[in-house]
Order: sequence, then C-alpha cells, then structure tokens
Amino acid sequence: MKTDSVVKQEGINALIAKLGYVDAERFIVLINREPFDYTKWREQALDDGLTVRQLSQKAMQFTENERAGV
Repeated sequence: MKTDSVVKQEGINALIAKLGYVDAERFIVLINREPFDYTKWREQALDDGLTVRQLSQKAMQFTENERAGV
C-alpha cells in the first residue's frame, strides 16, 4: 500500500501532466475552496474514461447544482 505522501505526489504529477502547472494549481485551489461531498458526487456523477478536465468540469457542475438545490 502506498503512503499518503506518495499518493498525493502521484496525484499532483498526474494533474500537472494533464493540465499543466497553472491549471493544476487552479484545480487544487478550486477543490479546496469549495465545500464538496466527493463521495456523494462520485456515486451520482462519476463515469469511467473521463479526462481530468472533464472530471473537473463535472465536479464544478455538481457543486453548482448542490448550491442551487437542484
């Protein structure tokens, strides 16, 4: 089993590889800034085969819908 530090570093590396440094940092800031129930979102909205960008867009849409009470 990987340590938390290794998982975090690999996640950062994956974001940077897909989004570049600026958008990876922006994604992290957005995730940290927003109240977000990952487990609920994953059960409702996660599809296999999404790109990181598509996943980010779905997460942001989910948060907007939750705020609006949709």
